Amino acid sequence: MADLCGVTTKPLDAAEALASRIEEMEKERERLLTIIDILQEISGTLHFTDILQAIARRLGETFGLDRASIFLSDRGGKTVRLVASYEDPSIRNLVVDLARYPEIRRAMENGETVFVADATSDPELQRAKGALARRKARSITVVPIKYKGTAIGCIFLRTYQGGTPFSETDIRFTQLVADLTARALNNAHRFESLQKRSKEVGESAHRRERERLVILGYLQRLLGAHTARDADAQEALSNTSAQELDRLVGVTLAVIAEEAKG
Repeated sequence: MADLCGVTTKPLDAAEALASRIEEMEKERERLLTIIDILQEISGTLHFTDILQAIARRLGETFGLDRASIFLSDRGGKTVRLVASYEDPSIRNLVVDLARYPEIRRAMENGETVFVADATSDPELQRAKGALARRKARSITVVPIKYKGTAIGCIFLRTYQGGTPFSETDIRFTQLVADLTARALNNAHRFESLQKRSKEVGESAHRRERERLVILGYLQRLLGAHTARDADAQEALSNTSAQELDRLVGVTLAVIAEEAKG
């Protein structure tokens, strides 16, 4: 077939383009399903460790990764904490020196995604070249998890040699997951803070109730001891005085009952 310029095009080109488009649409569908799965999983818990582990696992399974880890920032800025790991779910709170991971340090400091196409040849990663070669690592992607513009952690992804290379679409997808992670962490933090405040309020109310009971017990014992020592005190009161005391007691009990209603 010839076009208007006289250049012959192969019918196969159109078929290849269609097949490529179908493949891309299928990947897009899988990413959307992954997002739905992540949302369902994190909506079922408000404990941040469970949320992060679910996200790391989903990312690792979706891309078939060598590593899929989530780090949270630590005080001082020289270390981070590995709080979720696809390859080793038992790791929950491992302190990591940022000097060993310059790519993570860059992402945390700049708040920008860091992509290393070939980890074994990157100048910044020469110290870990042997370990990366043994793991047959290929690319590294570090996406910061940001809250109000500040990086509070990052998602670390590493692919195998010979595996599917990370595309720009994959990076944008991971950035979307990082945004969802930041929101989930904020919700979990608010929930835990609310739980803590509720517990403190409950403990304070319980303590005040104990104090009230102690005071009442003390007054009852004091009045009981005084009455036992002076059994004739009631007879010494005039009828008018006794009636006035009864009235005052009634008023006091009514006030206490109203106060107890809050």
